[in-house]
Amino acid sequence: MSNSFEMGPVDVKSVDSVRGSSVRGRTDSPPFLADEAVMNRMGATQELRRNFASLSILGMSITLLSSWEGVANSLGLGLQNGGPSSLIWGMVLSLSGVMCLALSLAEMASICPISGAQYHWTALFAPPRIRNFMTWMQGWITVFAWQAACTSICFVVATQIQGLVILNDSSYTPKRWHGTLLAWAVCVLTFTVNVYGIRFLPTIQVVGGLCHVIFFLVLIVPLVLLAPRSTADFVFTAFLNEAGWKSDGVSWCVGLITVTFCFMGFDGAVHMSEEVRNSSIVIPKMLVQTILINGSLAFIFAIVILFTIGNIDQALSTSTGYPIIEVFYQATGSKKAATLMLISIIIVGVAGSMGVVASVSRLTWAFARDGGLPLSSFFAHIDPKRHVPYRAIGLVCMTVALLSLINIGSSTALSAILGISTTSIVISYIIPISLLILKRLRNEPIPFGSWRLGRWGLPVNLYAATFGIFISVFALFPTTIPVTAPNMNYAGPILLGLIILASLDWLIRGRRGFKGPLKEMIQSEERMR
Repeated sequence: MSNSFEMGPVDVKSVDSVRGSSVRGRTDSPPFLADEAVMNRMGATQELRRNFASLSILGMSITLLSSWEGVANSLGLGLQNGGPSSLIWGMVLSLSGVMCLALSLAEMASICPISGAQYHWTALFAPPRIRNFMTWMQGWITVFAWQAACTSICFVVATQIQGLVILNDSSYTPKRWHGTLLAWAVCVLTFTVNVYGIRFLPTIQVVGGLCHVIFFLVLIVPLVLLAPRSTADFVFTAFLNEAGWKSDGVSWCVGLITVTFCFMGFDGAVHMSEEVRNSSIVIPKMLVQTILINGSLAFIFAIVILFTIGNIDQALSTSTGYPIIEVFYQATGSKKAATLMLISIIIVGVAGSMGVVASVSRLTWAFARDGGLPLSSFFAHIDPKRHVPYRAIGLVCMTVALLSLINIGSSTALSAILGISTTSIVISYIIPISLLILKRLRNEPIPFGSWRLGRWGLPVNLYAATFGIFISVFALFPTTIPVTAPNMNYAGPILLGLIILASLDWLIRGRRGFKGPLKEMIQSEERMR
C-alpha cells in the first residue's frame, strides 16, 4: 500500500488539485472550500441545514462551556484541595494546556469539519491495520463522555433550582427524587427546543452567549461593592489542604482538576459543524475564541470570588449544596438578591443544556450514520420536515432521564457516572492528537486545511498531549482522604468497564461490519491488497 494520505474517496493528489498543496514542506495556504465540497471530500452527504453562522455558533460554544459559571458551581472542591493558590495559578496552567488542546483540535477541524469530530479524525490519522478498531473505541468513548456531560449539565441546573428552594424555604426537606424530577423538566425543555424549535436555536444561543457575558458583569458589581474583602496574600498565595491528603502537591493537583473541568468540553460546538456555514474556517476560529473568552472571564471571576468570599467555613458547610449561594448571600445580606444572582447562572445553564443536547445528538447521529451504534439505521434517521436527527435527540434525552433515575437510589452512583465525563473527554482529545504527532514525526503528508499551526504544530501537539495525560490521570484520584464508598472516585472502574463493553461489542458487531466514517477509502484499500 502507498503512503498517500487519503480523505474519504479522494487522495492527497486529488486534494491538492482542489485546494492547493500543504504537504512535505510546501506551505502555500489552500483556498477555501465550499461546504458542499468539504462534505463530498469526506465521503459524506449534506443532510442537515446549515442554520448557524459565526456569531450563533460562537454563542453556542461559549454558553455550552460556561467556564466562569463552572468556577461558581465547583468552588467547594477547589477550596478543599489547594485552596486559592490552586484556583488562581492552577487556572493559569490549565488555560495554557487547554489552549494547546484547542489549537490542536482547531487544526484538525480545518481539515475535516464534521459532526463526528474526534472519532472521524482518528479514522483519518490512524494506521490502516488498526484504523477500524481505534475509530470504534474512539466513537464509544466520545459518545459516552458527552452523554455523561449532558446529564451533568441538566442535573446541575436541577440541583441549583433545588438549592434556591432550600435557601428560601426553611421548612423544605430536600429529597433526591426532587432533583431527578427537576432534571427531567430541563430535559423535556431541551428536547422540545431541539426538535420543534430548532429554527430558534441559533437565536437562543446568541442570546445565551450575550447573557453569559452580561450576567458576568451584573454579578461582579454587587460582589465588589458589597462583599467583605480578603487580603491579596490569601487570594494569590494561600494554600489549603482540607481533603486529608498527606502530600500538598497531590492536593494541589487534585484541585487543578476542578478548574480544568471548567474548560473541558470546548469541542461541543464542533459537533455542529455540518450545520455551520463556512465550517472549515469558522469552526477553528470558534474553538480558539471560546477558550480566550471563557478563560478571561473565568480567571477574573475566580479572583473576584476569592477577594469577596467572606467566611469560607460557612460557605463550604452550606445546606444548599452550592457554596456560591452562600457567598452571594453573605455579600448582599439578602436571600432575594442571592436568589436573583443564582438565577442568572441558571439561565445560562438552561441555554447551555439546549446547546449540549444539540451537540451530543449530532455526535450520536454521526456515529449511528457510520454504523457504530446498535440500531444504527434507526438512530441515523433525519426528519425530512425539520431536518434534525430527532431520534438521536430523543435517545440523548432518554438517556439523561434514565441516568437521573440513579440519583433516587444513590447520589454517589450518579456522581460516579458523571465524574467520568472529564477523563473521557480528555482521552477523546489525546487519541487523535497523538496520531497527528506520529504523522508529524514520521514526516508523512498531511493535507492541512486553511487554518494550520505551521512550525509550531509539533510543540503545541506535544504539550497538549502531555497536559491531557496529566489531567486524565489526576481526574481519577478521589477528592478526599480517607476513601470511603460515598467519596470514592469510580471514574477509573467505569472507564475500564466501558472499554471492556466496547471491545466485546467490537467482537460481536463491529469486527465484521464496521467500516467507520471512511467507507469508500477503506473499501479502496481492501481492493488494493
